[in-house]
Amino acid sequence: MPQNDPTYAPADLTPATWGRRILAIVVDWVTCLAVVEGLVAVGVLAGNPNGLGTLGLFVLESALFTALAGGSFGKLATRVRVVRKDAPGQPVSLLRALVRSVLVALLVPPLLTFDDGRGLHDLAAGTRTVTI
Repeated sequence: MPQNDPTYAPADLTPATWGRRILAIVVDWVTCLAVVEGLVAVGVLAGNPNGLGTLGLFVLESALFTALAGGSFGKLATRVRVVRKDAPGQPVSLLRALVRSVLVALLVPPLLTFDDGRGLHDLAAGTRTVTI
């Protein structure tokens, strides 16, 4: 885990803009959709997953990448990182990342943000979404 990586948590902890957050989730969703469609095309997944396969992959990808690299594929591509609120220099645990990803998948928590730029998903997980 990148505990000693100086780019892991920026010194100023500037909240990520809505534009970057939306772009990150679009990148994540399109990537997960492409992977699921590819798995269906080659016969690894049977039938039509009706979006549930994409949603499940999105939750898993977001949680694993956040715990291991500080953000989902889309967040890393758009220079956004998820950090712990109480210890920004420490990685987000897999449990916190999973809680956060499940709540993001419900769509309501990210839409309800507070003055410090944190949504309900970040409050529940004890995280912040910042620009690097």
